[in-house]
Amino acid sequence: MKYIDQIDLKGKKVFLRVDFNVPLDKAGNVTSDTRVRAHVPTINYALEGGAKLIIASHLGRPKGKRVDEMSLKPVVKILSRLLQREVVFIDDCVGENAQAAAGKMKNGDVILLENLRFYPGEDKNDAEFAKKLASLCDIYIDDAFAVSHRAAASNSAITEFVKTCAAGFLLKNEVEYFRKAMFNPARPFVAIIGGAKVSDKIGVLENLLEKVDKLLVGGAMAFTFLKAQGFGIGKSLCEEDMLEVARKIIQKAKEKNVQFLLPVDAVIAKSASADAEVKVCGIKEIPPDWIGLDIGPATISLFSDALRGIKTIIWNGPMGMFELAPFSNGTFSLANTVANSGALSIIGGGDTDTAVHQAGQSAKVSYISTGGGAFLELLEGKTLPGIAALEPRV
Repeated sequence: MKYIDQIDLKGKKVFLRVDFNVPLDKAGNVTSDTRVRAHVPTINYALEGGAKLIIASHLGRPKGKRVDEMSLKPVVKILSRLLQREVVFIDDCVGENAQAAAGKMKNGDVILLENLRFYPGEDKNDAEFAKKLASLCDIYIDDAFAVSHRAAASNSAITEFVKTCAAGFLLKNEVEYFRKAMFNPARPFVAIIGGAKVSDKIGVLENLLEKVDKLLVGGAMAFTFLKAQGFGIGKSLCEEDMLEVARKIIQKAKEKNVQFLLPVDAVIAKSASADAEVKVCGIKEIPPDWIGLDIGPATISLFSDALRGIKTIIWNGPMGMFELAPFSNGTFSLANTVANSGALSIIGGGDTDTAVHQAGQSAKVSYISTGGGAFLELLEGKTLPGIAALEPRV
């Protein structure tokens, strides 16, 4: 796979696929510029290299129709401020207006196209729509890792119609950090998996057991594993149809000689609310009408001890319902331990990303992935269509 810094961009029209799927308030204002900032290094490199830059993204799920509330126009103000230069908005992504704007561009110009998903051909990975996008440019650069697990016209089919294709710096970082961790990790290597459901992460757990030395499981999904071992879990979340799967995963860990750690205590309440009465109890002592909503202090110590001397950490999924203060300590404590471990630490998933930022530890983490679903599919060992499309064709 080629990268943007291996290509001569001067005087070329460069189609840059980004992920500007930003949050908007009811007035149509961008409430967080994090996703825009993530692409600035790639954008600036292209502009400094003399490219004529055509930026394209999706926003929301308009389902192939023009939806004014999902226009990318509000991003123009943010992008212009970050780049400190004029960004011209084009009210379409194909057609006469887009063609005319691209044709008039000078070196260093930037245009932002309208939402790609206003056309049904985008999500359908339609070749004809992709050909129209490709006709705007000389070079194609993909920097949108967060959507690389979905084959779309703008990240898959388009590469069939543009001779020179490469990845931007954000996509490069995502791929290289992941490969460093999963294919040639410094050991010991530990994975921390949390979140709600075992069913969402069966493939992840099974693939990780082939790679790691230790696997730490927390969050609501831990209760399915605990019940599978015969523990009473009160009213804690449990996927009854996953109990046998959970037992098989535990057995596989033993066979692979992977240390498999589950919570030994929990923060419990009768309801998941900020003002609920809260108790800490051992896993064997959860009352029938109480719910486990966070890992307890003994588990925090157990997990923290398991991370001592670790060289590589991958973490996906919080340890509890951290959005509510009474149930945030487990996730925040683990964030502190991971950030100060000295290990190569890679965090993926929107909830985990949010938790690490709220814990004030994001600057100390080696890399925070921008992709939720894409990151999970990489952990499962899957090939991502958006990345595969950039790889040399034999």
